[in-house]
Amino acid sequence: MAGILDKLCGPSLVDLFFHLPSGLIDRNYKPSIISAEEGRIATFEVDVVKHEPSRRRGLPYRVLCQANSGYLTLVFFNARADWVLKTLPIGARRIISGRIEKYRDNLQMVHPDHILTESEFSELPVIEPIYPMTAGITTKTFGKAIRQALKYIQPLPEWQEQNWLAQKGWNSWAEALLTAHAPAGTDDLLPTAAARQRLAYDELLANQLALSLVRLRRRNKPGRELKGNGTLTENIIAALPFKLTSSQKQALTEIQEDMAGPQRMLRLLQGDVGSGKTIIVFLAMLGAVENQAQAAIMA
Repeated sequence: MAGILDKLCGPSLVDLFFHLPSGLIDRNYKPSIISAEEGRIATFEVDVVKHEPSRRRGLPYRVLCQANSGYLTLVFFNARADWVLKTLPIGARRIISGRIEKYRDNLQMVHPDHILTESEFSELPVIEPIYPMTAGITTKTFGKAIRQALKYIQPLPEWQEQNWLAQKGWNSWAEALLTAHAPAGTDDLLPTAAARQRLAYDELLANQLALSLVRLRRRNKPGRELKGNGTLTENIIAALPFKLTSSQKQALTEIQEDMAGPQRMLRLLQGDVGSGKTIIVFLAMLGAVENQAQAAIMA
């Protein structure tokens, strides 16, 4: 499954850690067969009554099961008969969980999510997280991979300030990650959930720190000082059919100060469409021309 997992979320354990659930299945619904609602995920304790193997290719394999209040048919397409017989021997009691459907007024469950013995029932997750998926892997297989990966989470030295964590009501990184992978309800899937907020803040902080380090290294590299004398820029500003706004003047001043400094400029000029960015770029270019240099604008 390594290639599929790489395609889905990435090649490492860390990638699995941060592939968070997008939904959940609540298996607390345990109705009688008579009262079961179509379309819901339900869990039943049944006795296996009869097997009805496929009579010809393309038809499903059916297993008739009985509970106290009625009958439930389990349906398998393209299933190996030996596997079905071994998993659901006649007369055995099993715990079945999956989505309920109706076919010709009969209750059925197509490819149950879980088929467990009574001793295995304690391992069935009552609230089961659902993850974004891709072709070639099942929810059950991916869930197993996630559970194995989470065993490798280790407590790490805290990098956030304790007062900040207390103010936000956040746990440690390891606790937040484990909580995010074990939602107890739909509220735990929201961005406002404490565990998800903690992880999102860590990610944002890491990105900002990385960008700051890149900027610092680039700024420390020597640049070319371009101190304009204003002869061209002042003439152009005077000839404009409009006056520069205070924001435009401030942006131009900051750019000119960067150009005049000994380090390389690293700046983003941001503004809405029509706010007047191009004239600021043009005036900055004139500052270079005033220093006997050339300037070009790429659009």
